[in-house]
Amino acid sequence: MARKKITVVGAGNVGATTAQRLAEKEMGDVVLVDIVQDMPQGKSLDILESGPVYGYDTKIIGTNGYEETKNSDIVIITSGVPRKPGMSRDDLLKINTGIVKGVAESIAKTSPNAILIIVSNPLDAISYAAYKISHFPRNRVMGMAGVLDAARFSTFIATELNVSVENIHAFVLGGHGDTMVPSLQHTTVAGVPVGDLIPKTRLEAIVKRTRDGGAEIVNLLKTASAFYAPSAAVVEMVEAIIKDKKKILPCTVLCEGEYGLHGVFAGVPVKLGANGAEQIFEIKLNAEESAALKRSADAVKTLCEQVDKLL
Repeated sequence: MARKKITVVGAGNVGATTAQRLAEKEMGDVVLVDIVQDMPQGKSLDILESGPVYGYDTKIIGTNGYEETKNSDIVIITSGVPRKPGMSRDDLLKINTGIVKGVAESIAKTSPNAILIIVSNPLDAISYAAYKISHFPRNRVMGMAGVLDAARFSTFIATELNVSVENIHAFVLGGHGDTMVPSLQHTTVAGVPVGDLIPKTRLEAIVKRTRDGGAEIVNLLKTASAFYAPSAAVVEMVEAIIKDKKKILPCTVLCEGEYGLHGVFAGVPVKLGANGAEQIFEIKLNAEESAALKRSADAVKTLCEQVDKLL
């Protein structure tokens, strides 16, 4: 059986680490793209030469163009300017919309049947931009946000309770950023609602830290943003698609009536399989969570209106 072809656009920290994880898991052959001359070629060669040590036969090449990406099955877009201390994800909107516009146009020509996974910030609005530019159906354009946010939430809960992260099933909805909606009633520890195990004030602090998770790392690193956990989150999504796992993961997708949202990209539970975002899972939310999700979607809509002006 022919191997899948996965393109990673952007060979910075997130893109290169994603390519490395994909290679090590033998998810498919990898093409690493960046506009910086020779840099993706050097990083891909370095990853390729790790194969004999780690025991993988993944083929990986670096390129500055899109010819080598032709007929990719999955394209992961990480390109764009990362946040610096004091910057919000929204500050990046104008710059990264322009960058992703060029990328999406090229991918639509070279890989018209690809599934797009967006990582560039501001995530929800950039996913909308890629959807508009590529003209791909909504099941083939999604953003990576909820998997990362849920991973951060799970990490903090596991640390608080001193239990394995494998016991935590965290549920995060809404936009990627300050308006994200961690659902406490659906977040469980070995099947027990998290609210039964952690006092309300501590849980509120954990939710706040989850919302500020990206900014916390930006402030610590000073000159970069998170890349280890984001790349791990992307690879979990890719694996669900490549292996047709039908795995339910929180992803940013276009809602057309689900959760009462129309024409907006929002983080919701999605069944990921060979056809991409195959189904949006609608779970029952309480009144507070529903209102928070609507506020989050409204904030994304405002950014999408700005995207429309930029395209």
